Amino acid sequence: MGVLCSVIRFENLHELRRLCHWGPIIALSVIAICSAMAMIDAVLWYWPLDTTGGSINFIMLINWTVMILYNYFNAMFVGPGYVPFGWKPENSQDCMYLQYCKICQSYKAPRSHHCRKCNRCVMKMDHHCPWINNCCGFQNHASFTLFLLLAPLGCIHAAFIFVMTMYTQLYNRVSFGWSSVRIDMSAARRDPRPIIPFGLSAFAASLFALGLALGTTIAVGMLFFIQMKVILRNKTSIESWIEEKAKDRMNYYQTKETFIFPYDLGSKWNNFKQVFTWSGISEGDGLEWPVKEGCHQYSLTIEQLKQKADKRVRSVRYQAIEDYNGACCPLTKGLRTFFTTPCTEEPRIILCKGDQILATRGLKQWMYGEKITDLATDDQCRNDETSATKNGGPWTGASSQDGKRVRGWFPRRCVEKCLYDSETDQPLDGEKKTR
Repeated sequence: MGVLCSVIRFENLHELRRLCHWGPIIALSVIAICSAMAMIDAVLWYWPLDTTGGSINFIMLINWTVMILYNYFNAMFVGPGYVPFGWKPENSQDCMYLQYCKICQSYKAPRSHHCRKCNRCVMKMDHHCPWINNCCGFQNHASFTLFLLLAPLGCIHAAFIFVMTMYTQLYNRVSFGWSSVRIDMSAARRDPRPIIPFGLSAFAASLFALGLALGTTIAVGMLFFIQMKVILRNKTSIESWIEEKAKDRMNYYQTKETFIFPYDLGSKWNNFKQVFTWSGISEGDGLEWPVKEGCHQYSLTIEQLKQKADKRVRSVRYQAIEDYNGACCPLTKGLRTFFTTPCTEEPRIILCKGDQILATRGLKQWMYGEKITDLATDDQCRNDETSATKNGGPWTGASSQDGKRVRGWFPRRCVEKCLYDSETDQPLDGEKKTR
């Protein structure tokens, strides 16, 4: 019993540590500043509590703050839900359709993905959000989306308070001349005078809070519309990207196959109800999902396996010609590299001269890839994947489970393209493959 209590206390302490991150610190600071300044402006200078309208306005401001914080902390501490350690499908034959996660020692359930930040396989993962320092997924998708809705609405109300406060307080203080505008920030010319005069510091604080409120409304409002767009299609941001890559793969190989997203229930209302329930947690168990008629339970995971095999087949091998220490913004690699560093929390990989990397994507000054730690194992993986891709079947990735994968960004100037691929011993001229 004592051990169980210790484990629970440790888990609670671990969850509280999520607050010690720049994302929650900034998010909670913005909420606190906008809420506090809106209440202060309303009570002291715009709409006092001794009026009915002022009391209702104050209650609404408190209500916005409570609902925003409730959904914010729900999204953070309830979490997305994780695939249990050691999970595998009931039918052992279905394992061939799933990817295996060597970190969680389990198969990745449909719609789940491994998050490098959380270090767990997340059920119905949408993305890892730095503002809540947690993933958005199966269990907290509704709370996260409600937070994205309520935050702009609350900021719009607060922005109205800020604008009206500054307008009413400055109305009798602004005088216009022939070639000048004068603002008198002395005591307010109103009867009765407020307890605390609206001085220069109050004006600056209200103006700063107004900027925060408007910026939050625009930024978070855009995120809300993006989330609603994928929810009404019963997708996640990752699944939308997988669908785009499926079209690219089929066009690249000029195949006649078509990919149908299996989880769209056909009705936007049905898709909406799967996420938004009275309990606040999406329908189902996060491991099995209802699929569109004619689709396979593992249609999406089979496509993921094909894309994973295809990515390594289409990857290009590079060799490091300079050392790179893994710095996010390396000054020694040129100003262009310094100022165009990828704006992502994805890791950088340390390179030593002579290291070989399989690059899968890149920017003008940066590339993303996987360091080859075992050339013999890598060649075997590439042979297995090429065979699976050409045969049109899934690749289970069994050959790559033994070694630790090191993936991340690195400067393009630190590497040069290998002239010959180790598998085919042919130049990597980018010719289109057919199958």
